[in-house]
Amino acid sequence: MEMLLIELNKESEIPLYEQIYQQIRNDITEGKLIVGEKLPSKRKLGEFLDVSQTTIEIAYGQLAAEGFITSKPRRGYFVQEIGELAYVQPTEAMTIAAKEEQKELEIDFSPGKIDTESFPFTQWRKYAKDTIDESSQHLLLLGHPHGDVELRQEIAKYLYHSRGVDCSADQIIVGSGTEQLMPLLIRLLGPQAKYAIEDPGYPLTHHVFFHNNREAVPIAVDEEGMDVQALQKSGGTVAYVTPSHQFPTGTVLSAGRRTALLNWAASSVGHFIIEDDYDSEFRYSGRPIPSLQGMDKAGKVIYVSTFSKSLMPSLRIAYMVLPPVLLKNYEDAFIHYSSTVPRLDQHALARFMADGHFARHLNRMRKVYKRKLQLLTDSLRQYTPAISFSGDEAGMHIIINVHTNEDEDTLVDAALAKGIRVYGLNNYRKASKSRQPSFLIGFGGLTDDRIPWTVERLMEAWNIEKR
Repeated sequence: MEMLLIELNKESEIPLYEQIYQQIRNDITEGKLIVGEKLPSKRKLGEFLDVSQTTIEIAYGQLAAEGFITSKPRRGYFVQEIGELAYVQPTEAMTIAAKEEQKELEIDFSPGKIDTESFPFTQWRKYAKDTIDESSQHLLLLGHPHGDVELRQEIAKYLYHSRGVDCSADQIIVGSGTEQLMPLLIRLLGPQAKYAIEDPGYPLTHHVFFHNNREAVPIAVDEEGMDVQALQKSGGTVAYVTPSHQFPTGTVLSAGRRTALLNWAASSVGHFIIEDDYDSEFRYSGRPIPSLQGMDKAGKVIYVSTFSKSLMPSLRIAYMVLPPVLLKNYEDAFIHYSSTVPRLDQHALARFMADGHFARHLNRMRKVYKRKLQLLTDSLRQYTPAISFSGDEAGMHIIINVHTNEDEDTLVDAALAKGIRVYGLNNYRKASKSRQPSFLIGFGGLTDDRIPWTVERLMEAWNIEKR
C-alpha cells in the first residue's frame, strides 16, 4: 500500500497517535484494509501526515498489541486475520443514561452511622502496624475455616462477661458480616425450615430469606416484643428475633415472652431461635438485658452479632455462636470453606480485645452516645405534643411519632425536599402498614453541636412549631 487516507485534527484534545490508531482500526474492522495488506512504513506515513515517527510507532504498537496488525522483521506491518469481529469501535461517542442525580443531603438520620470522630485511631494503628510484620508471615496463609482461634477465644470471653453467653471458642463462626453468615445458617437449617420474622423488622434479613428461597412469615411486634402466641399459630420453625433492643422499634422482649419463646423452641426438635444481638452494648439505663442464649438450657438459640456498631461497619467482622446440636452438622457441611475475614484483621482485633482496648472503647462510646441521645430527646421535647418518641433506653436510634393528618410518605418527601433524609417505619413492615406516621431517627453519626439544629430543621420541614 502506498499510503493511508487519515484525517487528523491537530486542534482536538484526542492525541494524534490515538486518532491514527482509531482510523486504522476502523478501516480494518470495516474491511477497507484486507488481511495481509502491508501498511506504510513509519517513516513514510509520518512524512505524509506531517507527524513524528514516534507518533506512528505508538499507534502501530497499540494496533499490534490488540491483534489488528502484526510486525514482520525487516518487512513491516501487515493487517492481521481477526475472524468474526465481536466488537467495533463506534464512530460517535456513546452516551450512557446516568441515574437521576439525587438531591444533596444536608442531614441524614441513618441508623447505620457511628461516631467516627471517637474511633481509637492511635491504638488501632498500633495493632494494625504490629500485625503487618515479617514475624506474621503465617497470617498470609489460610487459617481455620471458623476464624482464627485467638479471635474466637477473645469473643467467647467478651460474650460471657458482657452478655452472659455461655459458649466455647469452638462454637463460634467468624464471617464477613451478618449477610454472609445468614445464608450459611439457612443452608444448615435446611429447606424445610419456615422462618418467623419480627414485623416491623430488619429489612436485610427479609431479603436474605427471599433470595435464598425460604418461606418467612411476619409476626407482629408490640410493646413486649414478638407476639409468641402468634408465632405458635404461624407454623414457623425458626424465630428470628432482636430481643435486647428490637429493630427498629427499640422494644425489649419481656421476661414472660422470653420464657414463652424458649419453651416454644424446646417443644420441638426442629424449632430454633436466631438471636440477633446487633447493638446490645449500648444500654443507657438499668442493668444490661441478658441474652436469650444465656438463658437457653435446651441448646436451641443461635446467637448472632457483629462489630459494626461497637467498632466500625467497614471492619466486616461478624460472628455466630452455634449450639452443639448444630455444630457438627456445620463442620460436615462447610468443611472445605475458608474464613471470609482477612487473618491480619482478625489478629489486630484479637490483640485489641486481649489488651482491654475494646472494653475501654465501649465504655467511652456508651458515654458519647448517651450524651447524643440526651441532646436529641431534649430537643424533641420542645415539639411535644405534636410529636412523641420511644425506644430511648438503648441503641443508636429512636422512634418518633408525628401526630398529624399527613401520611408518612408525604412527610418523608417534605423532609427530602429540604435536604433531610428520614426513614419511615412502614418501610420496615411486611404486613399491614400503620396510619400513624413514625420514623426511625439515628443519632450515632450526628455531632453534638448539630443535633439541636438538625431537629429544628426537621420540624421546620414538617411545619411543626415549638410549644
